[in-house]
Amino acid sequence: MGKYLRGNEKENTLDIIRNRQITCQLMVDEYPFKTFWMAGFECSDQLNHYGNRVDLLTETGHITNIHNDYKLINGIGINTVREGIRWSHVEVKPYQYDFSTVAKMIDAARIGNIQQIWDICHFGYPDDLSPLHPHFADRFVGVCIAFTNFYKEYCPGESMIVTPINEVGFISWLGGDHASTTPYARGMGWDVKYALVRAYILAIRAIKGINPEAKIMSTEPIVNIVPSLDATMEMILQAEEAHFVQYQATDMLTGLMCPELGGSKDLIDFMGFNFYYNNQWVASDFSQLPWANLEPDPRWRGLSSLFLEAYHRYGLPIVLAETSHPGEHRPNWLELITKECIKALKLGVPLKGICLYPIIDRPDWDHLHYWHHSGLWDADAENPFSRKLYLPYAEEIIKSMQVLNFKP
Repeated sequence: MGKYLRGNEKENTLDIIRNRQITCQLMVDEYPFKTFWMAGFECSDQLNHYGNRVDLLTETGHITNIHNDYKLINGIGINTVREGIRWSHVEVKPYQYDFSTVAKMIDAARIGNIQQIWDICHFGYPDDLSPLHPHFADRFVGVCIAFTNFYKEYCPGESMIVTPINEVGFISWLGGDHASTTPYARGMGWDVKYALVRAYILAIRAIKGINPEAKIMSTEPIVNIVPSLDATMEMILQAEEAHFVQYQATDMLTGLMCPELGGSKDLIDFMGFNFYYNNQWVASDFSQLPWANLEPDPRWRGLSSLFLEAYHRYGLPIVLAETSHPGEHRPNWLELITKECIKALKLGVPLKGICLYPIIDRPDWDHLHYWHHSGLWDADAENPFSRKLYLPYAEEIIKSMQVLNFKP
């Protein structure tokens, strides 16, 4: 069995680890989440590079194993999760919706004492839509209105936190410039981004019109794009421009850019930023900056530095909405992330949470036989519903919780 333990066979393993914890909790005002540490369940439902619909909530077995998954994360003291409604599933026909599966997920959360943050569109659109379709904005506003009304009726008095569209910056590049998802285009990334943000802003206003207390958490990659070591001044300026392109979607949402869209800072309650080991690269050749070399690349920037840059730009609370690393270096990555988050807090960044994403393993959406082994519980193509605890990562998570853990 090696470093792995099956969650259903060794249920008390994490309890034993937790019993060794030293209480180290910090208090914060107006804390919106049940737990500072969160778990993300991969909920992508997009058409992949080959035009096939990929539903990772089904591929990972989370839809059928949600009660057990919630028990597992409860066992390490996590009670807040990121989930997705899967727009491509709930809108069965234009403007006709079926939230029965979402209701079952909410029921599981009630039983498990779990707080859910909902992605409405996590890369997937209905089969007949793309962001460039004339009906896209109306249809997206429609599903957001329907979900808000459903949630208000099904969960009376409960707070609602939603991410209308996950990673506008990434999905507009993937579909608009890289031709790897809808609309399978090249040279149209800006058009896709503009259309997505237009729908995003209209949807937020519709959601808050129905439920003024609803909270909106944007989620965008946070990256560092640098020039080559032998760069000319022109290349340095090009790299700087490429670096700040990452803020276009949030600039539009907050009204700093394209004011005709109606963006405003008060539309966003929390800025979620997604940060992985490969989020820093050289502009000219896209080579990645290594994060674990004995002699670090001087161009590598710590997450705290990137958070501070974003906070100075927007002045809004921040959530590390996704972070993970594949394979054996998961513990090392989390150790680095924890140190950087502590540093960010000391710099005055209002960091409100850290989401381990994914918390259970996931396959690659273009090659479903390949599993990333980036979760706390692993699986593989032959055992997709397996929940094999990767003990070194579990121990590092508990260690991180000892030194960085806020309570409402």
